[in-house]
Amino acid sequence: MKKNRTDSLWYLFFTFLKIGSISFGGFMSLISAVQKQVVDRDKLISNEEVLDGISLASVLPGPIAVNVVSFIGYRLKGIRGAIVCFIGILIPSFLLMLLLSALYQKFGNVPEFGSFFAGVLPAVAAIIISVAVGMIKKNVSDWKQIILVVLSGVVTYFSRSYFSTLLIIVFSGLAGYFLYRTKTVGSLQSSVYSLQSAVFRRQSAVFSWQSAVGSLLILIIILLVIIPEKETLVWLHRKIMLTFSSMSLSLFGGGYVAVPSMHKIIVDTLHWLTNKEFVDAIALGQVTPGPILVSATFIGYKLAGFFGALNATLSIFLPTAILMVICSRFLAKINNAPALKAAFKGLRPAIIGMILSAAVTILVSTGISYKTIILFLAILAVVIKYNPDTVFIIPVAGVIGLILL
Repeated sequence: MKKNRTDSLWYLFFTFLKIGSISFGGFMSLISAVQKQVVDRDKLISNEEVLDGISLASVLPGPIAVNVVSFIGYRLKGIRGAIVCFIGILIPSFLLMLLLSALYQKFGNVPEFGSFFAGVLPAVAAIIISVAVGMIKKNVSDWKQIILVVLSGVVTYFSRSYFSTLLIIVFSGLAGYFLYRTKTVGSLQSSVYSLQSAVFRRQSAVFSWQSAVGSLLILIIILLVIIPEKETLVWLHRKIMLTFSSMSLSLFGGGYVAVPSMHKIIVDTLHWLTNKEFVDAIALGQVTPGPILVSATFIGYKLAGFFGALNATLSIFLPTAILMVICSRFLAKINNAPALKAAFKGLRPAIIGMILSAAVTILVSTGISYKTIILFLAILAVVIKYNPDTVFIIPVAGVIGLILL
């Protein structure tokens, strides 16, 4: 039987490369693009698994969008799938940020993208809402879950802190467990036993290429850590790696939550950037596709050129992606536990509420006018009725913004 073209690492790589090129507007726009391509069009993974990945990423440190992509890659093709999807999603934003960083270093300003993004952001909001509507049809089945969607959306919109996000995750998970546990067979104890068996079950192949790669990475980290404190290029790369890795592992709640702490470390403590340069770096991170924390590329480029940019980018995204894959391995093994199934019946509506809140936030941030509303409604109608590829929607919306807005 001929192998399906979607069932290959190359297809995954180019799919996420494309998604990474058009995902303007932050974490939820990237997830929405993934949903429309990988779930709706290619049918490689289910709605439920994507929502489970978002739930897990929301309580772990690091950039949520990249962690979810790593989760999806791991579910589809194991470790290799996670690596391929991770690289594919980051390449477009990394390369564009690299180009903008070089231009900035030469000319000292930020290019104007206002009109283009005035058209792109309503389109992003429309795509996110269409995805949320599809998720509601598949994952919300009664009034209790509708209430969870509404509560989650309202709380997320008015409170942007990580603690409110964590509170929503915990509350909705507990609500799902207590509301739906009578509809499942088993108890929380069975989930605990399943988790214990998953954690302590020995694998038959102890020594594999995965452990070899992991050992090599650990060796590199140790060698970098013990380098003497001297003002050399190697010392600078070690400083970049340790700074951005520790920042990543202590980051909860997504990219925007990290901006104040990044400012304190990069500007106030290390003096790597001036205040103006830092603000411009964040602005460039917002106008490039993909995660806002690609601003790390700008910082690394200023410090040590191309390899500094590469070091900073990998250091802020890779550690938590690895953590996400490790945790997803355990989640996959206990996913059928009755208590966990009940908890996810509460978690999934809450995540959908967060997605809807993100769409409203993006739409409001464009500056509400009759032109943006008309553009938003027109794109929403087209997306819901015809389900076109987002690779066409975003550039067209940007051109409309340049002409009309």
